[in-house]
Amino acid sequence: MEISPFAGKPADPSLLINVPRLITAYYTGRPNPSIAAERVAFGTSGHRGSALDSAFNEAHILAITQAICLYRKQQSIDGPLYIGMDTHALSEPALATALEVLAANCVEVMIDADDGYTPTPVISHAILTYNRGRKHGLSDGIVITPSHNPPPFGGFKYNPPHGGPADTHVTRWIERQANACIEDGLRGVLRMSVARARHASTTHPYPYLDNYVRDLSSVIDIEAIRASKLAIGVDPLGGASVAYWDAIGDRYGLNLQVVNHAIDPTFRFMTLDWDGQIRMDPSSVYAMAGIVGLKEQFAVAFASDTDADRHGIVSRSHGLLEPNHYLSVAISYLFANRPQWSQSVAVGKTVVSSSMIDRVVKKLGRRLVEVPVGFKWFVEGLVDGSLGFVGEESSGATFLRRDGTVWTTDKDGIVPNLLAAEITARTGKDPGEHYQQLTAEFGKPYYTRIDAPATPEQKARLEKLSPEAVVTRTLAGELITDKLTRAPGDGAPIGGLKVVTENGWFAARPSGTENIYKIYAESFKDQQHLDAIVNEAQRIVKDALESVDSSCPGGRRV
Repeated sequence: MEISPFAGKPADPSLLINVPRLITAYYTGRPNPSIAAERVAFGTSGHRGSALDSAFNEAHILAITQAICLYRKQQSIDGPLYIGMDTHALSEPALATALEVLAANCVEVMIDADDGYTPTPVISHAILTYNRGRKHGLSDGIVITPSHNPPPFGGFKYNPPHGGPADTHVTRWIERQANACIEDGLRGVLRMSVARARHASTTHPYPYLDNYVRDLSSVIDIEAIRASKLAIGVDPLGGASVAYWDAIGDRYGLNLQVVNHAIDPTFRFMTLDWDGQIRMDPSSVYAMAGIVGLKEQFAVAFASDTDADRHGIVSRSHGLLEPNHYLSVAISYLFANRPQWSQSVAVGKTVVSSSMIDRVVKKLGRRLVEVPVGFKWFVEGLVDGSLGFVGEESSGATFLRRDGTVWTTDKDGIVPNLLAAEITARTGKDPGEHYQQLTAEFGKPYYTRIDAPATPEQKARLEKLSPEAVVTRTLAGELITDKLTRAPGDGAPIGGLKVVTENGWFAARPSGTENIYKIYAESFKDQQHLDAIVNEAQRIVKDALESVDSSCPGGRRV
């Protein structure tokens, strides 16, 4: 990918969104259900889009919220619904719209007691806390966030009673109901004024921040961090965790400094991402340039994205750690320092995460569960405690409490960050130094992800490829040991193809939102070997897409 010359630099004022225009578009825009881009569409993290593109407007939120109310009734979900929002400009109006519908449908709704912002993991934590020990009257939740996406975006996602992302069969049902509702002119929507909704007998204040922060010592060795007096730096990237970090530092007496308290829907304080856009991505060295530049001031520093479901670790020794690197360090540390976890507890990772994780897990003598992309695949194992740590290559992770019970079933960007402080406090080495030890033992991996153009038809073919569609026996000079279209951990389709050799692999899968496919690749040899894998991967995928008959899911060989 081509790096913008403005990457890592402060945003020019000309790039900032016009917030009044965006909010006006939210209320005045009318999506056309005959246009695919303007329909309700749940990806791996809910419905997302911009009001300026008629992809995230009041009509969408009215319809989705009414569909969720219908789903709750169908499934006999009649406990409280926990709802929260992040700091994107469209989140506040979307919350108001959702409250109008929820109150009119007599749903018991829990809103932030201080009218503040609520991170994604806090909603998951609240749902699980309420549902613990219950079999009836279960709760669920809504998180209003487009995650780390640029400022014009809005997002809306539903978490059922297990507290994690809704499965595909749920989101498809909600999609169908919502789109039918929009096509019918929203005639099926029940709503009341937002003023009435906020004062309805079914709308209740809930102390999200206090309950979550108070419980952190059950998942992190906070006392070790406090006793070490580590200098900790935090950049919330203008997101929902701003107030949480101050509360964490104050409650536990940590030497913690929030380097940026600003909340501004234009996110004018961000440095630009790789493509010259404003994006609150804690895994990007460009978006994280501010806190990376302060690394010498702290023993360890970190950041979260706008809904705090992603982490970014900055070590004094290595700067910003790549997500795969920190996942490996976290796994290595946790399974050696959580004595209450059962010996049968496994590690979960996505099929496009680094094989360094495989090597670490093998040495630990633990079972590895490899699943398709999407955090929903980890939910069951987290709930029953069979998965101790789960993570994905895009810096999303969570893990069990210290006693081996579930903490959250959605990504949590706060506890992995605090874990970096725990690791540094208890071992005297920061996560970057720990990763260096892992590479000395297991070898140094070279990892990349690239995007390539693909038509909708080609994307559909790629998603349905069978292993037999590829018959070449080698990849970058090594014998192919496996060709996967289903995840080894649960047998679920990965929505693409993964090819594995002794010292490398690649995976190709179509984008759910753009006319591209993504190639992930890794080598445990060197950069030249990685380049060879990428080049051959592109040829293999290109040949497969050109040769497979879309009318035959199995296709023919290339």
